Amino acid sequence: MTYSDTPVPLRLKPSRQFPFLARHPWVHAHALAETGHNLKSGQVVDLLDFDGNWVARGVVNPNSRLRVRLYAFDANIEINEHHWQSRMDAAIARRRLTGPLNPQAAERIVFSESDLLSGLIVDRYADCLGVQFTAGALLRWQQPILQHLKTALSARAIMVRVDEKTAKHEGIEPQNEWFEGVEQQDPVLYSENGLQLAVDLHAGQKTGGYLDQRLNHLAAAQYMKGRSVLDVCCYNGGFGLVALKEGAKSVLGIDSSQAALDHAQEAVTRNGLGNAPHGKISFSQGDCFDELKRLGDEGQRFDAIVLDPPRFAGSRHQVDTALRAYRRLNSLAVDLLPPGGVLVTCSCSGRVSRSEFLNMLLDVGRRKRRDLIVLENRGPAADHPCAISCPESDYLKCIIAEVQ
Repeated sequence: MTYSDTPVPLRLKPSRQFPFLARHPWVHAHALAETGHNLKSGQVVDLLDFDGNWVARGVVNPNSRLRVRLYAFDANIEINEHHWQSRMDAAIARRRLTGPLNPQAAERIVFSESDLLSGLIVDRYADCLGVQFTAGALLRWQQPILQHLKTALSARAIMVRVDEKTAKHEGIEPQNEWFEGVEQQDPVLYSENGLQLAVDLHAGQKTGGYLDQRLNHLAAAQYMKGRSVLDVCCYNGGFGLVALKEGAKSVLGIDSSQAALDHAQEAVTRNGLGNAPHGKISFSQGDCFDELKRLGDEGQRFDAIVLDPPRFAGSRHQVDTALRAYRRLNSLAVDLLPPGGVLVTCSCSGRVSRSEFLNMLLDVGRRKRRDLIVLENRGPAADHPCAISCPESDYLKCIIAEVQ
């Protein structure tokens, strides 16, 4: 099977064109009258409405239920190596709108749909890159994409990943390898919020770490000076480490991953946070629900609690289940806070809207007969922009509230 040099037309079912006229990039197989099941993954296609009118141009993957990803809404735009390069250059330039490049820091360079590059995520940690492909069709251009990133960002090493869940959904093989065999054996060191942090690009989650919360770490820390802090789902220590640096009295970090807690402890040592004049910090491995219940049963209380759980809703069918999980988690946390305590509660589930998340907190307050006063209603750092045509890209909610 070979690629056609000209885009292959695929028709939509009747009245299914409206999301794509609004430039939403995802075309699921059930929306198509002609599904492209006999095409090669990576084939450029023209999306037509049922009457044959041109709608958009994209790339097909016959092995995925997300059958076509759209990248052009102008029929004069060709999808080729130059197209990907120009989109990546635009994404890099977009990051410089908020300030000059800090070669020692970390940032997201490409954020999939938000940078009009659905299926590609690129994070920079100092002079190394973590690249994640979530669209199997993009693998047709994997080599030129990686080569351009290496050149444009002067990258010393690039870790390329396709996780197992994505591979299954996209009908491709998982990847976890260094581009062109240039390895980075030791964790990559980078600066963030005045701390020196480390990321294992080979074994870390996603592209290595979580950069979207870094400004929220700093914002939340301002409310935690002199307070005892419980950091739930702390991963490598993000919220708790910055809180300690900014004057928290004590921090207890909880996570289900011992490896993550080991990295957090290494960061404490690396940054001298275990020494005076800093407060004390400790870590405990366990399930977030079980540990919150245990602490409540023991009668323990904290002046501030951070909840930063993993994604609870991966699809719209899981939203109700996710909201129940968020309600239980936040209810357990509220029980551990005295009047005037600070709750920092987060959701990275794009399918759960901001209004749904706030309504969940309203319900928690009603059930617990407590007042929750929102001090800050935050999202991700500016290098995680939101595409207005793809509301799923507005995924991160970070609410800082006082609990009375």
